[in-house]
Amino acid sequence: MIEVLTTKEFPIKQKRDNSYKYEALIGIGGNIGDVLKRFKKLFYYWQKHPQLKILQTSPLLKNPAFGEVKQDDFLNAVALIQTSLSAQHLLKHLLHTEGRFGRVRTIPKGPRTLDLDMIFYEDKNLSSKHLTLPHPGWKYRTSVLVPLALMQQRIK
Repeated sequence: MIEVLTTKEFPIKQKRDNSYKYEALIGIGGNIGDVLKRFKKLFYYWQKHPQLKILQTSPLLKNPAFGEVKQDDFLNAVALIQTSLSAQHLLKHLLHTEGRFGRVRTIPKGPRTLDLDMIFYEDKNLSSKHLTLPHPGWKYRTSVLVPLALMQQRIK
């Protein structure tokens, strides 16, 4: 069953800051431990980062996990950010952040404390060993489409 949740941090919308060069859409997910508390900590961690600015977050979506591994439901959201980091440096930052928040990669598409996916980075199309933009699965995932649609509804 899908459920939409809101907190003080999800959803929000803030003004753009012209001192940042790029925009990116980040998918946020997790299903181990107190995910809601972790998302709030992530929000404040990003707010303090000198090379990131959160422009907008979606409401939270509680939804069933997909894949072959039986696991708890996920909490998902998307965040539109501004950054001065290149796409490759932003990816490194996202992977570092996952580790900082307890992510250990053991089972592909398995349970995780925090999953951060770069969905879009500007209008960039890229296919490399470590990064594909836009994210190849974004248009097939409820965990991205529903939060993105809810976020866009709030723009109007």
